[in-house]
Amino acid sequence: MKKKTYAPSIHLPVPALLMLLCLLLNACSNTRYLQQNQSLLTGSSVSIEGKLPSAEKNNLKNDLNSSSLMLQKPNQKVLGTRLKVWLYNKKTYDKKSNWFWNLVLAERNLQAPVIFDSSKAAESAARMVSYLNNQGYFYATATYKADIKAQKADVTYQVNTGKNFVIRKILYDIPDTAIAKIVKEGENLSLLKVNDAYKAGNLRDERERLTRMIRDAGYYKFNRDLVSFTVDTLNKSLFLDPLNPFESMPTVLSADQKPTMDIEVSIRQPEDSASDLTKIFYLNKIYAFPDFKLQDNVNDTTFHTTESRHLLVKYHENLIRPRVLTRAVQLRSNDKYSTTNYNNTVNRLYDLNLWQFVTVQFRESKDTVQKLDAFIQLTPRKKQELSANIDLTTSSDYFIGSGVSLGYRHFNVNRAANELHVTLKGGVEVVRNASRFDMQATEYGINADFILPRFITPFRVRQSNRSTAKTRISAGFNNLRRIDKFNIRNVTGAFGYEWNESIYKRWTVKPFTLNYVGVVLTPGFKDTVVDPNPYLRRSFEPAFIGGEAISYTFANNDIFHKRQNSYFRATFEESGMWLKGVNGLIHVISSRSENLETLARVNISQFVRGEVDYRHYWNYNKSSVATRAYAGLGIPYGQSDVLPYIRQFTAGGPNSIRAWRLRTLGPGSYTDTSSIAAIFPDQTGDLKLEGNVEYRFDVLRLFGGTINLKGATFLDFGNIWMLKKDTLRPGAEFQVKNLYKQLAIGTGLGARLDFSYFVIRFDWGIPLKKPYPTRNNSGWYIGEWALGDSRWRRDNVIWNIAIGYPF
Repeated sequence: MKKKTYAPSIHLPVPALLMLLCLLLNACSNTRYLQQNQSLLTGSSVSIEGKLPSAEKNNLKNDLNSSSLMLQKPNQKVLGTRLKVWLYNKKTYDKKSNWFWNLVLAERNLQAPVIFDSSKAAESAARMVSYLNNQGYFYATATYKADIKAQKADVTYQVNTGKNFVIRKILYDIPDTAIAKIVKEGENLSLLKVNDAYKAGNLRDERERLTRMIRDAGYYKFNRDLVSFTVDTLNKSLFLDPLNPFESMPTVLSADQKPTMDIEVSIRQPEDSASDLTKIFYLNKIYAFPDFKLQDNVNDTTFHTTESRHLLVKYHENLIRPRVLTRAVQLRSNDKYSTTNYNNTVNRLYDLNLWQFVTVQFRESKDTVQKLDAFIQLTPRKKQELSANIDLTTSSDYFIGSGVSLGYRHFNVNRAANELHVTLKGGVEVVRNASRFDMQATEYGINADFILPRFITPFRVRQSNRSTAKTRISAGFNNLRRIDKFNIRNVTGAFGYEWNESIYKRWTVKPFTLNYVGVVLTPGFKDTVVDPNPYLRRSFEPAFIGGEAISYTFANNDIFHKRQNSYFRATFEESGMWLKGVNGLIHVISSRSENLETLARVNISQFVRGEVDYRHYWNYNKSSVATRAYAGLGIPYGQSDVLPYIRQFTAGGPNSIRAWRLRTLGPGSYTDTSSIAAIFPDQTGDLKLEGNVEYRFDVLRLFGGTINLKGATFLDFGNIWMLKKDTLRPGAEFQVKNLYKQLAIGTGLGARLDFSYFVIRFDWGIPLKKPYPTRNNSGWYIGEWALGDSRWRRDNVIWNIAIGYPF
């Protein structure tokens, strides 16, 4: 095939235009509006001295850079410029006002210039010392140095931590023997450890932990103020100044000596002996209000009342069956008050997806001393919900409508918190052919899930109070038609269970899955493409796919992991084992004359398939870094020597390697240059390795702040491979020695319109390294970029449109 060449162009490349824009913005100096004695703060950093591990030093540096300690920070940069300061000056001093400026000069897009203030720098240094003292660095020092040139100030805070105290001994002073026993039993969970560095924050967190643990044992009124700590430093005779014992410490401690301290934990008795602070409370009556409105009163006499084992259910509308509430509520009459049971009750009620708000209030019983009545107030959400989603991938000469889906959800079928999810989906693929667009493929389908809020098993399964078990029954139909190529019909069914092991860990187990894959090939496609290729011929055979599947998910994206959070998902699927058992049973029953495969005229597909997906996120004030690593592997066994078509891996597209179109990348170093591939991109493989790194940042607020415009730059890399050699696709098989050579690497820029409740994403991808040789045998493609040539951009720049983030 003749290699395309591109004529020189006088157009400036896109990066050059961006650079020119940045230079122009910088030329409009933000210092021109300053007074003579003012300086714009352009840089602030922290330099730490001290014998600390690098990880601890980096953590300290991040903490000292926080806005609560460093009172002045430079203005935020966008594309390397202080764009928001420039916009602020345009509005404040240049008085810009027309339709364009009114669009971009929203208040959220403006930042007043940060003028260096030496008094605030001194206060910042003092706050840093105070913070370090709270972390156990009692004799830390902090100073600042300001480098001012051309009305621009760069401030460096020089911090010396020295050594910090370590805990030598932990003592307890708890007169109440019952409470002392509770504390002793939970001592292994204490946040204070011998030989750990002293941190004031650990004392605060330990007080909260002890309070929660004691309250969980029935002490409903126990107050955190009853918990106190006494810090006792050793070798007091070494301190010269009793009013400031830490001042002389650097001179009296040897170079390798660590200052130590003892910590005494005290839980004192209330001064009033009749106080309820250290008395155990028990639950009395438990009331549930399943249709409680915000303006309702629990004493309203118009409520209907139904008694159900442990509950008194009060309602206006018969919204839910009482036994469903009883299973979810973990509070029991005559049990000790427990914060754990309270939290489990709230979590399980929210997990039923029936209520917008869940509130549990405790009141002292009027009739019985040290007894509590519980009032569970449940504000209903809408029982039904509609949703829509669309994904789109395209370049200037190739258009793909990658999918439109409509969803319907009912959250309370049969008044038992049973959920019904129905999803309709459809899609088209259109290819540009000369001056017209031709239909390339169509897809449509329907999927239904019925979810019951409990385990449905022939035997009793013990369920943890923290877990939220569900049984899911699924069925679906999907039809994929490639015009003039093939038609694949996929009928699916599954039965399985889902539950939360903890707030971060979730399991999905499907002991039964069954797919019927029906394939009809057009005569021309069968004769010219499929039959000459044994791999494709076996891939397109109709098949039964039946087996088991298991999935484990870990995600800790919550308020406790704002700075960093992770996502991990591992799945495993097996097909053929129990279907072969059914096949053999029919064979025996029919006196060895028939079996499942001969009766259905469809082969049973046997394979194992696994996927691992790990993501990690670093979150900052106005930006974030998202990373992803993915691996997938499918291995046929038994009578099967290829994976079914619908279980093979593909690469490229809006949620994969964005510099390649959907299903066009790989396998390995193979590239299909045939005329069929130009209109039928459909490369698949047995193995997939992929990685992504994306930097996301805020840009502007539009339309009065209702839409947040965000930017991104990304790097994607990976490919798919075959496990066995394919003579018709040279270079497609996986070999460790060729892994680096066959990695595809792409980069690009992205824009996101964040409407709070959903995100529209635009990504422009361009290859950095191709897995097959180009002019450069190593595959590196950046030297062949011709961004100024429209034909080159049409052939190489891929743009993607999608809903939501790629990972």
